[in-house]
Amino acid sequence: MNSFTFTGQPANQCSQWLFEGIRNIFLEHGYTYHSTPEDNIKLVFHVLNSNAPRPYRRKSQGTFVVSIVETETKPQDIHKEAYPYLIRSLANHLMYIVHGEKETQLYFLTPEQGNYSITFDTEKRDEQVFQQIYERLEPLASSKLVIDNDFYKDLPESLWNGDEITQSLGASGKKLDEMNLLPAPFPLEEILSERDIRHLKKLYGIGGLSYGNLSARKDNNSFWMSASGIDKSNMRKIGKDFLYISGYDDQKNTMKVSVPPRITPKRASVDAIEHWMIYQEHPEVGAIVHIHAWMDGIKATEFNYPCGTVELAESVARLVSESKNPSRTVIGLKNHGLTITGRDLDDIFERIEGKIIPQVPMQ
Repeated sequence: MNSFTFTGQPANQCSQWLFEGIRNIFLEHGYTYHSTPEDNIKLVFHVLNSNAPRPYRRKSQGTFVVSIVETETKPQDIHKEAYPYLIRSLANHLMYIVHGEKETQLYFLTPEQGNYSITFDTEKRDEQVFQQIYERLEPLASSKLVIDNDFYKDLPESLWNGDEITQSLGASGKKLDEMNLLPAPFPLEEILSERDIRHLKKLYGIGGLSYGNLSARKDNNSFWMSASGIDKSNMRKIGKDFLYISGYDDQKNTMKVSVPPRITPKRASVDAIEHWMIYQEHPEVGAIVHIHAWMDGIKATEFNYPCGTVELAESVARLVSESKNPSRTVIGLKNHGLTITGRDLDDIFERIEGKIIPQVPMQ
């Protein structure tokens, strides 16, 4: 059963009413409330001290943290004023509460710069706001992460030094790096300090200047993929830069990765589960690229599920299946970026050349 808690105290009677209403709506939908966090708690509403924001220290990778900041000053630029709190608290979501005399506005921000808001009358306090909050947050909080890896030192010796597919991944990694697509649709240095940017890079596992991942099919049951947190412009080592994804264990909820012996491997990208689903359902797909950018005229997922969740993978895989040509399609990930399929990596980069919009439209 899903569980949740609150840390910190509300600043005034309005936020006390708000927090109590959030608590009740989650209880009504079957969540269990804990007055103190348990190790495997699913959802944490973490109230920050705006003068000294500190992260909630997760004891489980599956814990979804919504940081909360309260203010009485209407923001001039919501990203510049609120986004640093999200990064400093290393949260999955930020609820930025702006208390006004006549109305209270709730801004919700995601690490990918997603931004939406809900407004209610401060005096009348329409309780419909709680259902709106629940519908926004619950699908994200209850999503199932697939971020653990099982490493098997059984990679065939003939692949210890790679093959023609890893060579193509290396060349494509340089192309991805040249696109210089960081995980934000505006200059981070205008909003965050150098310390906060380091936090962001740690949160996303960014290595080098480029951001994203790419993979190419090896056979019906396996594919090569760029590892997490590496410099895509300088991919060389098998098990470090290139990972051989050999399957998904749905009982253990882990990705299977084959590596050479006597090596300490890097982790697989959190998007490996999404790539695996697409390759399994569409034998004609030969390569996949994921980038934080956008293109006009594409279909997108309904929810901005966190990366590495089964729900995001299923949403993208379904849209790939519904497209006219699954082997050569572009799918938008709401408030996040693109997943692009192709016959091979060259096919993908040729098709998107000159069509990429660096800024992801936020909803």
